[in-house]
Amino acid sequence: MHSSYRLVAFACALLLCGPLAAQTPEPPPPAQEEAPPPETPPAPAAEPPVAPPADVPADAEAEAEEALPVEEAPPAEEPPPPTAPTAPAPPAEGPAQRSRQEGFLPRLDVYFPEGDLDLRVSRLVNNVLFEGQVKYNFVGGDIAAFLRYRYYGYKRTTQFTVFDEVEFQEVQDFSSDFDRVRGTLLLFQWPLSYHRRSFLLTELDRISTNKEDFAEILRRGETNTFIRIGHQIGTPDDVRSNAIVGEIRARAENLFTAFRGIGPGGAGLTTAVTWGFPYGIGDFDYAKIEAEGLKRFDVSARTFVIGRVHGGTFFYKEDRPLEELPEDPEQGDLYKVPISEYFRLDGRENLKGLDERMRGTEEFHTTWEYFFPWFLNANHDFLKLKWQNWYWILYAGAGTVGFDREIYTDSSSYIPDVGVGFESSFALRKYQFFLSGIVAQALKGEGGVEARISVKSYR
Repeated sequence: MHSSYRLVAFACALLLCGPLAAQTPEPPPPAQEEAPPPETPPAPAAEPPVAPPADVPADAEAEAEEALPVEEAPPAEEPPPPTAPTAPAPPAEGPAQRSRQEGFLPRLDVYFPEGDLDLRVSRLVNNVLFEGQVKYNFVGGDIAAFLRYRYYGYKRTTQFTVFDEVEFQEVQDFSSDFDRVRGTLLLFQWPLSYHRRSFLLTELDRISTNKEDFAEILRRGETNTFIRIGHQIGTPDDVRSNAIVGEIRARAENLFTAFRGIGPGGAGLTTAVTWGFPYGIGDFDYAKIEAEGLKRFDVSARTFVIGRVHGGTFFYKEDRPLEELPEDPEQGDLYKVPISEYFRLDGRENLKGLDERMRGTEEFHTTWEYFFPWFLNANHDFLKLKWQNWYWILYAGAGTVGFDREIYTDSSSYIPDVGVGFESSFALRKYQFFLSGIVAQALKGEGGVEARISVKSYR
């Protein structure tokens, strides 16, 4: 008789502990003291009331016989639950998973001897890219900041950007004068196919200066409102070509053509028309067209040549009134055109051997870069770095710029330059770096040898 009571009590305890052990979110409560008497076992909420204990001894005895090997342990400790049970969802929301999905992508570019630093930090969330960019010149103090929002749609990419840029005078001038540009832009891109895409850019720039020799109207500020329509054929990965139809201030100024984005025999053609209109709050009035083509010629399986041709012209520009001119105006001050919209012939993207700023409303130049490798796909240890690739580069270019279209037919206005450089890649932990350098000189004029170096990081 006592043994049957013990079996009935043990079966009731199992019935009470079974539903509790099946619940994983919380540890089973130590509720032997709080359980109801064995004579009235609780019934599950979704089932009708359970019959009296006398009707279930057979099932209870079967369960008790299966539990006999662990009879010496207390019933509450029989099913040892995991200390911290976790559902499958939390691991997918952990920091490591979020970083892989959203994409935290810092990038740093440094340019010498200009002393420019370009830092970009971006985060990709689904189809939206959030990016912050800072460009700083630690020699002259120039600084620019950009905040960018880009949405990648199925048929269109939309980008919204706000920026603020301050540019000081040359260091040798010992001046605190500066020019400031604050603005916003909206850029649309329609990918017609992988090799064809169209662009539409609308931008509003507020331009001001503190230079005392400028007219009062310029010190108060002017507004440049313009639209740009462009089309691109060929490679979508060339930074210089993308700047023609998109953002110019935020572009990365590569020393050489990024050949990794241009496959064997690759080519590209980019054209854009820009109109600055004086309506509404606009103060400038001009229209220009710009075009650039590039082509890769494969000499052998490991050597190749990349040629570029760039040209631009203003087919309309309004003269600036005499009362708005500074006391000693330059030729670029004579027109209602922002300085940033003039074409440049100097710089690491154009003729690399020029050491003076040359701007104008008419411009044409071509550059040629011959790449031949020293080593490829290697793993050389030097200076605690893993050197992977190294290309030697022979460079040559020529071009002209001015404010009159007669420069195109005047052979004496063309300036040639030549140089020799290199481009290499190396790894430091989980980061990849690209190191480029060149020594070039213009073959006309009084300029000397120009040496330029750039370091780019990629994660």
